[in-house]
Amino acid sequence: MAKANKDSSKPTRKRKHVASDILLVGQPNVGKSVLFSRMTGIRTIASNYPGTTVGYTSGRMRFANDIYDVVDAPGTYSLEPLDDAAKVAVDLIDEARRIINVVDATHLERHLTLTLELIAQGKPMVVALNMSDEARHKGIEIDVSRLAKRLGVPVIPTVARTGEGVKRLILATLSLDLKKIGREEGGHPGHHPHIAHHPVGNHTRGHKHIPEKKAWTKVGEIVDEVQILHHHHHTFGQWFEEASVHPVWGGLVAILVLAVSFILIRIIGEFLIGGGIGIVGNPWVELPFGTEKLFEVAWKPVMMKLSGLLGEGSFLHNLFIGQLIGGQIDFMQSFGILTSGLFIPLGAVLPYIVSFYFVLGILEDTGYLPRLAVFLDNIMHRLGLHGYAIIPTLLGLGCNVPGVMATRILETKRQRFITATLISIAVPCAALQAMIIGLVGERGLWPVALIYGILFVVWILIGVILRFTSKGFRPELLIEIPPYRAPSWRALGSKLWMRITGFLKEALPVVLGAVVVVNLLYQFNVFRYIARAAAPVVSFLWGLPKEAIAPLLVGILRKDVAIGMFAPLNLTIKQLVIGSVVLSMFFPCIATFVIMFRELGLKDALKSIGIMFIAVIIVGTAINFLWPG
Repeated sequence: MAKANKDSSKPTRKRKHVASDILLVGQPNVGKSVLFSRMTGIRTIASNYPGTTVGYTSGRMRFANDIYDVVDAPGTYSLEPLDDAAKVAVDLIDEARRIINVVDATHLERHLTLTLELIAQGKPMVVALNMSDEARHKGIEIDVSRLAKRLGVPVIPTVARTGEGVKRLILATLSLDLKKIGREEGGHPGHHPHIAHHPVGNHTRGHKHIPEKKAWTKVGEIVDEVQILHHHHHTFGQWFEEASVHPVWGGLVAILVLAVSFILIRIIGEFLIGGGIGIVGNPWVELPFGTEKLFEVAWKPVMMKLSGLLGEGSFLHNLFIGQLIGGQIDFMQSFGILTSGLFIPLGAVLPYIVSFYFVLGILEDTGYLPRLAVFLDNIMHRLGLHGYAIIPTLLGLGCNVPGVMATRILETKRQRFITATLISIAVPCAALQAMIIGLVGERGLWPVALIYGILFVVWILIGVILRFTSKGFRPELLIEIPPYRAPSWRALGSKLWMRITGFLKEALPVVLGAVVVVNLLYQFNVFRYIARAAAPVVSFLWGLPKEAIAPLLVGILRKDVAIGMFAPLNLTIKQLVIGSVVLSMFFPCIATFVIMFRELGLKDALKSIGIMFIAVIIVGTAINFLWPG
């Protein structure tokens, strides 16, 4: 059976002329990424909504002592590219030796137009009739032999999630006649035969098109001939699917889902930190468990001994241990490399990262997110977007970096600019939210709600302004709605593990480096001069103490660390709210900053940052002068 060569795996950005022995091609959300993982053993993040794979992923499959290069192309509805992901898929088809066309067996008629376009390329090809188990459950019977005869290529029923039919699929693919080589038409995607959905455009002129009416007529004939629908009762899942996008019930479902999600994140996060079980106020039950107790019991005695050896007040003591609070180490306030530098990412932030990505994974894999996109479509249009922009926005709530990267699934440059700008300004990442809930939550629930409310209003206002000031085409929402599915706990655990390890690899070095830099700047009194220069804005306009300039600067590296640095400043509730809002909006963290330049380009990234500077000064000043006292 297939064996993965993980060393050869590397998710990559768009690049042309990548040769593959086997190329997986299909429309979004047909299970290509799951099938790729099943064939190569390489883990990819697969979700129950379109657009999970916006670039391509390559890996190797070992079968019968031979090694084959396998590439998972991004989903595309047609060989006439309509967005960046589709163009990548078309480029990959040119260099592929064999193609596996992955088709959703529950919606055969929607997928056969792409199948007909792929067949027209003349490449050796097999059709994987994926999700065959769901088709059976829905009373859909497909005559596979007759379908293969009509298409003129092998058709293999598969269930990528369980591995059913995958070995037969590999055998059929490797048995293809490689002498059947596709036509050479210059290598440009627009030179291939395709259905001209959008006939306007120079790249499609002068080349052979497949008549759209003729293609759909053939699809209809094939479906009528090979597919039989048996009587099927409406299930609870199907009833819930309809309620999720209903104008009235959809709102109630959204409120219910988001409220339950927030409660789950809070309960799991607080339990992992302190062993307490509760939603607000004191825990209902408290167990001797959590990262706080682990640091107090196992790490603090070691650090106190090291503190004695280094001597309080010495340079090395301030660097590694930090300041003693009442003669003791305070892991949130001491700010040494081995105290706060380890506790903040591992003890305070990581538990909420785990809980957030666990809940997000459930929402992804059940298929709720695309329904939320449809339900919010009208609201998002008021921001110059459509409902699908909610998916990168929700990903931004986990981490702004994948959120900005996910804007690739949007069709136009204008949409990507607006969405990336809104994410970097008004969508706090999970680590920042964890610190806001932890630090501001100690003063009550309403200051936390006020911060989220202000950021939401900022998100709406900037979106409306950008809608009227940004030029460009505003497309409608065209999205495939998958059925609700029970999440696979194995896939959920795998995805959670990948995201946690990714966070640790990225965050831990940055946090330690930030603590070192801040520590040294403090010890050499550099912050005194910076604070003096920034005093007119920080102290006069925002009403914050001059010492708050240090967290604001550290926020460029890690905003969660910066929020933690507010703790020893004894801020009032008003100052804490202003500081949290300003930090959330002020300059994206360095990782998001780099990704914005890569995704938007120099000009749009600078425009986005300029909007951010203007917005944060106005909003911080407005809160300070409108809040009495």
